Amino acid sequence: MQRNTAPLLCLYLFSAAASAAASGNDIVIHAGRLIDGAGGAPRTQVSILIKDDRIASVQPGFITPPGAEVIDLSKATVLPGLIDAHKHMAAAPRRGGRGAVVERGARTSLDAVLAATIPARQILEEGFTAVRSVGAADGIDLALKHAVDSGVVPGPRMWVSLEPLSPSGGHGDPTNALDPNLPFDPLRLARSVVTGPIEVMAAVRDHHKRGADLIKIMPSGGVLSTGDNPHLQLMTNEEIKAAIDTAHALGMKVAAHAQGKAAVDNSLRLGVDSIEHGTYADEESFALFKQHGAWLVPTIIVAMATMDRSSAGETSAEVTAKVSEAIRYKDKMVAGAYAAGVKIAFGTDVGPGVDVREFGLLKKDGMTPMDIILSATRNAADLIGVQDRIGSVQEGRYADLVATSGDPLTDITELERVQFVMKGGKVYKLNGKPVPQ
Repeated sequence: MQRNTAPLLCLYLFSAAASAAASGNDIVIHAGRLIDGAGGAPRTQVSILIKDDRIASVQPGFITPPGAEVIDLSKATVLPGLIDAHKHMAAAPRRGGRGAVVERGARTSLDAVLAATIPARQILEEGFTAVRSVGAADGIDLALKHAVDSGVVPGPRMWVSLEPLSPSGGHGDPTNALDPNLPFDPLRLARSVVTGPIEVMAAVRDHHKRGADLIKIMPSGGVLSTGDNPHLQLMTNEEIKAAIDTAHALGMKVAAHAQGKAAVDNSLRLGVDSIEHGTYADEESFALFKQHGAWLVPTIIVAMATMDRSSAGETSAEVTAKVSEAIRYKDKMVAGAYAAGVKIAFGTDVGPGVDVREFGLLKKDGMTPMDIILSATRNAADLIGVQDRIGSVQEGRYADLVATSGDPLTDITELERVQFVMKGGKVYKLNGKPVPQ
């Protein structure tokens, strides 16, 4: 039986929605406006029928099948659950401005995975029902994924890379900025620092064996790391090719952290699936993206968030200088890539938790609101390789849904204020407030 209520978004009463999700009964969502993530025009007054954790059908009009519980979003805009394609799920809250090296030395892997459970819940409540985690040490992201999948910890669906593969001294070497005389577990080091194609192939196979869903490589230097230059390509072409060929042979995709043009272009020529950041890419790079069908994950907000930290005195002079330069290039690069028709997937690279200002920054760089929404739904699912499971509101997909009170096609910042979150048929946020689990 349908009950009429009048809180924000005209949502169904908390107790009924929560009990429906918990009991696995049939649910129907009455959506006033639906942006389904499949690329079509928005629809009005539709019913989304949910059976257990999947979407059973999407039908015109407001219908109520016998026995189904109703969630009334008839005054809201409903969308697929959002996807952040560039997260680091092992990130932990910083403690009072302590440096990154101090933070790293002060916590164990157990500390890290426990701390990561808090932002995992926050990410979900902000509307991100799925993430691609592209770098974490010691299997922290995999342990968190297992905890979420088993229902021990609330959080988004996760596809994880384990440790990024980095050259010695590159963006991803865990011994950077440490005393070289300190002992370091050689097995732990071999999982992230590789030299030559043979070591790269062995590391990719080890990651696959341990349960990684994808491989992350570090062909260029980084912006937030110490002692490396983001303009330079630090992995050889042979090393990059070994990672891509080995991963593809195992059915895994490869994400390349690439800031400088050389690393971007060579990774694309060698068949990488996505470029993360791409700060110094140019028109020639954009042509290579299109030629090879690769994705760009721009992560604009991370540079701005780091500048906020720099202003608070929390970063070194080296990092501040690199970030300042990157910001000057980022907007031009994203605008050029979009205008050239490069495939773009949404990603933030911020942590812990989320920074949803990325939506507005993409609009500022020329993306239309619909294309921004698609970047964080259909496109991100396509990049991960799971578009048959998430990223759109269609029959057979997981019942991962969010809702906003206004229309994000009119005001993209509505996605910064998600009021309703459902993952797998279970409600996690209602009327803008978390639902106790």
